Amino acid sequence: MARAAKPGDRIAPAPGAKRQASSATRSSCAPGLYVVSTPIGNARDITLRALDVLAAADVIACEDTRVTRKLLTLYDITTPTLAYHEHNAERVRPRLLQRLHDGEVVALVSDAGTPTISDPGYRLVHAARTAALPVTAVPGASAVLTALSVAALPTDRFMFVGFLPARSAARRRALSALATVEATLVCYEAANRLAATLQDMAEQLGPRDAVIARELTKLHEEIRDGTLTELAQHYGDAGPPRGEVVILVHGASGGADIPAMDLDAALRVALAEHSLKQAVAQVTAQSGRPRREVYARALALTGRG
Repeated sequence: MARAAKPGDRIAPAPGAKRQASSATRSSCAPGLYVVSTPIGNARDITLRALDVLAAADVIACEDTRVTRKLLTLYDITTPTLAYHEHNAERVRPRLLQRLHDGEVVALVSDAGTPTISDPGYRLVHAARTAALPVTAVPGASAVLTALSVAALPTDRFMFVGFLPARSAARRRALSALATVEATLVCYEAANRLAATLQDMAEQLGPRDAVIARELTKLHEEIRDGTLTELAQHYGDAGPPRGEVVILVHGASGGADIPAMDLDAALRVALAEHSLKQAVAQVTAQSGRPRREVYARALALTGRG
């Protein structure tokens, strides 16, 4: 996610949680790059292994040193940090690779969650693996998986699409390309764009079930479900919510499994915003149903059939 929780959102570590790097800890951490997951809100969600690696590392590469230092301070970890983000990556990456070549332990973290997931850290991982340098995962919190675990949407197949485009026209094109994906769609979104994005989703994907997962693991966690249209109306009326947002949308159903009533509902949504021709094309792509069938239903709904 884009940022970690504020200090007030965190739960203080338990007594005895200090993780100063002992010589034994350092010797058990082989040289290489460690991709370390950090909490997405609740500081107690850090793993014991992550604390050991962060304490043993020679340097911690992080998006924002101030954010990471707050977490390290909670656990009395004094490892040096180095800013590594999309604006300085080209300059800093060679320095980190050199340290890896020199046999150091480099920990890579994001502000919150699992690095490289919608995060520029993947370029460092790619460069390290290309150079045959060891890369080790230290798994833990992830907003994607946390949201999926409580959304009650199908999880046998899901597709994470990161952040959708900020501009509506580009966002609608991206959503149109995803309309036939038969897997739960998961994306991140900025709170101030949530209502507009949900409205575009309703228009491009039809009346699907969806879930908004917000402020995950924090005091004011919210899991709200409904159709895309219902959620768009709710957040349009309520205004932008606070915190980090994950949107989950039920995947497209196979054409043969879509009831006629769902086809009609999708057509009504599309016809409210588009011409007959555009609505038929959109719903045909969304549903996988034959265009002739969709066109016939559209004519019937508009009284032209």
